[in-house]
Amino acid sequence: MAESIFGIHERALQVRTMRGEVLASNLANADTPNYKARDVDFRQALRAESDKFAKDSLPMAHTSGRHMTGDALLNTQDFLKYRMPTQPSLDGNTVEAHIEKAQYMENAMQHQATLEFIDSKIQGIRGALKGE
Repeated sequence: MAESIFGIHERALQVRTMRGEVLASNLANADTPNYKARDVDFRQALRAESDKFAKDSLPMAHTSGRHMTGDALLNTQDFLKYRMPTQPSLDGNTVEAHIEKAQYMENAMQHQATLEFIDSKIQGIRGALKGE
């Protein structure tokens, strides 16, 4: 697979999007008894992606139609971790709204920064194509 012009930022955006969905699910289930808050281990997911698409890695031989190609983003389920609560609730729910909101906002800001970086790359390419 050829390296994307956006580098790891393309995959980072995908992982941040999935993490936002997990955090939003936690917030939506803040009052659900026995719901266990989860989070995506962003560093581990991105490290796995960067290892998978490293420039110096050789492509795997695809010798059977039953082999997996490995081109898709790793499943976020592989990187879901349960969050340990600082103050456990009596109903078994581990969602702490103030922590989830802070994590969600931090992820949203990082998501926006990644989008802006990708946008600047696109603007640079447009400028180069126009001869600016």
